[in-house]
Amino acid sequence: MDATADRMAVKVAAPPAELEREPLVLKHRSLAWVSDTVAGIAEGKTPTWWWAAFVPSFLGMLMCFLMIGYLFSTGIGVWGLNNPVGWAWDITNFVFWIGIGHAGTLISAVLFLLRQKWRTSINRSAEAMTLFAVVCAMIFPAIHVGRVWLAWWLFPLPNSNGIWPQFRSPLLWDVFAVSTYGTVSLLFWYVGLIPDLATMRDRAKSAVRKFCYGFFALGWTGSNRHWRNYEKAYLLLAGLSTPLVLSVHSIVSFDFAVSQVPGWHTTIFPPYFVAGAIFSGFGMVLTLLIPLRTLCKLEDVITVRHVELMGKVILATGSIVGYAYGMEFFIAWYGGNPYELYAFKNRAFGPYWWAYWTMISCNVISPQLFWFKKIRTNIVAVFILSIFVNIGMWFERFVIIVTSLHRDYLPSNWGYFKPTIVDILTFVGSFGLFLTLFLLFIRFLPLIAISEVKGVTPLADPHHPLGGSKGGHH
Repeated sequence: MDATADRMAVKVAAPPAELEREPLVLKHRSLAWVSDTVAGIAEGKTPTWWWAAFVPSFLGMLMCFLMIGYLFSTGIGVWGLNNPVGWAWDITNFVFWIGIGHAGTLISAVLFLLRQKWRTSINRSAEAMTLFAVVCAMIFPAIHVGRVWLAWWLFPLPNSNGIWPQFRSPLLWDVFAVSTYGTVSLLFWYVGLIPDLATMRDRAKSAVRKFCYGFFALGWTGSNRHWRNYEKAYLLLAGLSTPLVLSVHSIVSFDFAVSQVPGWHTTIFPPYFVAGAIFSGFGMVLTLLIPLRTLCKLEDVITVRHVELMGKVILATGSIVGYAYGMEFFIAWYGGNPYELYAFKNRAFGPYWWAYWTMISCNVISPQLFWFKKIRTNIVAVFILSIFVNIGMWFERFVIIVTSLHRDYLPSNWGYFKPTIVDILTFVGSFGLFLTLFLLFIRFLPLIAISEVKGVTPLADPHHPLGGSKGGHH
């Protein structure tokens, strides 16, 4: 009996200081502070930095649409496409933007299902980024068809020619996958916004803002029934979104993998495209959020811990991508197909060697720096590496598409692709469209999920010394 009492009296030793996790919201910020800080970004006067970013972005977007109008009026000959390089910057940009859109759904859905609380500070902006990246991606399939009126056949219209639906075509799978992904991502983003829209409605000073936020808040009152239905819907959408993370970029990779072109005809494409998409998506989240945490004074909500954890995800997915590059070379050699082996040697040492080694440097070598905690916790270093990640992933798509096509089976049919000014300005303009939409989002909607961040503060934890009824009134 005494021995039992002794055992019960033994106190569990506190973990050593170096193992204690940094809190997700720093400085014991109150719930009111979270609301005021995040909602204040959308409620306050438009800052100078916002206009400095918005004006060039808007002009870039106009330039993109101007180039598309020029393409419509003149023809696809204004691009640098040639024979045999029938796909070039158009499809490169499409795959690039679809990849960028993967981090949002991964952060929201997969990390939510795995109960990773650190996602709460970054999921809202990552989901918005997903939607805007899908909008940018959808431009390119519509304009790459050459005769633009043929884009009509991208839609599932019954017709007497029997050419649709052709369910063996990965181009058809693309239409369904990307449109489904866009729809579910939009629903997921909107459902997560509802409690915060109600907060914005209740804080609004003008009648117009109160009506607009109130209309989209769907009569939210924060009652127990509303929260119960909200959490059920959010969980269902998270479950629906998770397979889409894997399926969408797998299907985009089938555009290449089901063909017979050397360099494309490889079964490793689906997992390697998915890893690459998450890799580039997290890179873009960091590129956007690191400046915003300073400009919007959100250092206590988007902490160094968040940046470090995203660095670890980039390290893991970058290592998978590096493994896939090595495995492609091994299979090309081991498979004994001389055309396949030549395609990979040509990638590394042919006329486009510079694109290949840029890709390797940015996607394989630079993420390895994230093994070091000093790098992962250095905000400037992480920001620079995140830009390298985005550059490398664009070059990956360029290398896969252009270097596999520019040398055909017949040397007499070899060509060299060079982008024209229209190619370049359309691509640059797509960034303008993306940033314009993103800047409008942070100006009118909460950049961070207010209700979710409140849920991970110490005040929301009844077992915390500051939490529950003791700290609720602070």
